[in-house]
Amino acid sequence: MTNHCCEAMNSRVNVPCDQHDDPFACPDALIGFTAKFQEYGLLIHDGGTSSIIIAFCPWCGRRLPESQRGRWFDELEHRGIDPWEDEVPAEFQDDRWLAELHQK
Repeated sequence: MTNHCCEAMNSRVNVPCDQHDDPFACPDALIGFTAKFQEYGLLIHDGGTSSIIIAFCPWCGRRLPESQRGRWFDELEHRGIDPWEDEVPAEFQDDRWLAELHQK
């Protein structure tokens, strides 16, 4: 489990819901965190899976981590993996790939 910038963010990221399996379907889920990209976003409840990326915590005001989305795609390309066509390795489904890069 990721420890976020403050207790308020910890309690609001990926709010568990006994009525909805998908946070985009739950009106109580407002903030999402995508570990593989290190991105926080305001969930858009329009039937899709869009979010608006945020750079600062709405509660404590701390700067949130820089998005690693571009770096994620670059690393997959470096390994010869097309994320649209090929199977993406399990370590790229969360933040494990970042830990591997830091160990190199």
